Amino acid sequence: MSPPVGLRALKVLSLGLLLALTGCADLGYYWQSASGHIGVMRAARPVPEWLQDPTISEALRAKLELTQRIRRFAVTDLGLPDNPSYTAYADLHRSAALWNVVAAPKYSLTLKTWCFPVAGCVGYRGYYDESAATIEAEAQRGAGMETAVYPVPAYSTLGWLNWAGGDPLLSTFIGYPEGELARLIFHELSHQLLYVSGDTLFNESFATAVERIGGARWLATQAGEAARTEYADFDARRQQFRALTFDTRRRLQAVYDSREARAADWAAVEPMKAAVMADFRARYESLKAGWPANRRNAYDNFVARANNASFGAQAAYDDLVPAFQAVFEKESGDWPRFYAEVRRIAALPKDERYRVLRGVAPPTHTAREGATSNTPTTNGTPGA
Repeated sequence: MSPPVGLRALKVLSLGLLLALTGCADLGYYWQSASGHIGVMRAARPVPEWLQDPTISEALRAKLELTQRIRRFAVTDLGLPDNPSYTAYADLHRSAALWNVVAAPKYSLTLKTWCFPVAGCVGYRGYYDESAATIEAEAQRGAGMETAVYPVPAYSTLGWLNWAGGDPLLSTFIGYPEGELARLIFHELSHQLLYVSGDTLFNESFATAVERIGGARWLATQAGEAARTEYADFDARRQQFRALTFDTRRRLQAVYDSREARAADWAAVEPMKAAVMADFRARYESLKAGWPANRRNAYDNFVARANNASFGAQAAYDDLVPAFQAVFEKESGDWPRFYAEVRRIAALPKDERYRVLRGVAPPTHTAREGATSNTPTTNGTPGA
């Protein structure tokens, strides 16, 4: 397996950035981040090399060929960046690219934030080792926070490392249904097109809008009937679960905005919160009873562990999506005009940015800043 061009330079650059941008207290965390990504890049080989490998399965071969068609569509039809990203593939031999830790207070959906170079302040802390993520989550619980650790199948380096090979396709998501695979690639490339430091809600809602519009176009114009049917079945369950979690977040927020919460009467707030959570789990059991037997456990892990942190992490992916979709329609479905208008809005001060978007279309729910900026999975994790 040959390493990508510039790997040695990447190691030197990563170490230099760590020394220049972090203090000693953060050096260990940033080093695991840099070395973890280097490990991902070292595992990557160009897709043509994989396709020439006689030992790979036909299923993997077909998926890799499909991703290259999706990649071309992203550039030619959606106006997304044309660069080395998603032209290589890495088999990570693990279930996730990394694991995110999120934390929120006991009576709030607002996530704790951590601040990083380039990305700004975001509501997660990512680890390439699941046990390290678990240790961080335990530390946050010790500080009185509710926490969640969830697997992330893909993440974006925002185009900063395209000179070193870009973001590779990964074994952690290559098996997704065709429609979901297309949406994931569109989502991550959107982050390379536009990213506002420290504004997760804006970034994720924009990328989610692009993935939904682009994914629908791919399925309508490029996919076969079998792929459309497979995706429709998959997405129907996701939409049902999304509606349930949306309603639960709305009800939890009402509890945390209640007169009792404002008076810090936590003895009264706790049973109100518990009732919402119990109803959420009961409604989930009823919902999944109507799903095919082999799909009924899709969100079991999320539901079993659901708390303020996991609900808070979901919030960024939908709140401003209707506004971005409305902007797209306002620009007559013209991608260059749409991107130009979004860039104009992104350049506004944050409060004005939100005022403009919420004037175009109301939010789908009350999201709180600080949600995650990695692509979520659909197996009971944020963004389902």
